[in-house]
Amino acid sequence: MTTAPRGDAQGDGRYGEAVFRPEQEGEGERIDFGALAYDDITMARLRALGAGPGWRCLDVGAGTGTVSRRLLEEAGVTGVLAVDRDVRFLLERPVTGLDVLEADITDPDFAPGRFRLVHARFVLMHLPGRERLITRLAELVEPGGVLVLSDAVDLTSGLGADVTAGTTSGGTAGFPAGATSDGTGGPAAGTPYASTMRAMWKALRDTIGTDVSWVPSYPHLLRGAGLVPVAAEIHVPPLEPGSPISRFWADTWERSRTPMLATGLVDDAAVDEAIRYLDSDACAALSAGMLTAWGRKPEEPV
Repeated sequence: MTTAPRGDAQGDGRYGEAVFRPEQEGEGERIDFGALAYDDITMARLRALGAGPGWRCLDVGAGTGTVSRRLLEEAGVTGVLAVDRDVRFLLERPVTGLDVLEADITDPDFAPGRFRLVHARFVLMHLPGRERLITRLAELVEPGGVLVLSDAVDLTSGLGADVTAGTTSGGTAGFPAGATSDGTGGPAAGTPYASTMRAMWKALRDTIGTDVSWVPSYPHLLRGAGLVPVAAEIHVPPLEPGSPISRFWADTWERSRTPMLATGLVDDAAVDEAIRYLDSDACAALSAGMLTAWGRKPEEPV
């Protein structure tokens, strides 16, 4: 995941330092659990957009490189430049056609060239200056190429609503009457799972500035960057005992437990109960979803 120093009000830490340090044992495996949950959806969209032979691709915040490798091995693209601020996981599994660049995409000097596909997944939600970054990434797309962005949408605590907001008449904190913090209107709002998810989002916002509340505006922002047409879709992987997404969330909570407890929204017992809930047949909750938005750069006039 590519990150940079932050100076805004919500968290001045950095992904990979304040939380989710790559040198921490098992961090690569945690990232791969997320990949197992989302890669098939990502690849289906990239191939539907035309990714294939002759395409040069830029994979931003490439993590362990699962999408980069699948673009080469399954879609048959000509080459992939995988970029991350820490490339240790990318270097562990080299393949033909995969180039690796250790860089920070927020650096004003970041200029790796132009590509038929520019892809960034679960990256921009952790960075400041998001509109500016989308414009910069769009500039890296060659005419006729596509920019594809994926980030989380919070279906558990109200699509990024302020968890410190007051209670509206007849509703739970920050939500209208009849709504609950799991986004379903049902009884799950008071479960340790819902509380733990709320605490995670607040902890990430407080420590590294993560903000998913603006993710639904991706199509509008892509259009503003000069891309046309634009479109979007959302995928929500099922929470099932032992599934990759359930293991991803459990591991994510363990690794961010300290800042989660600091929010005051949960204690150790609640986090432990939420982890057990994920691995039980009693689980009846929604995972965070992945919104994917894309836009194509118009061809230049002949």
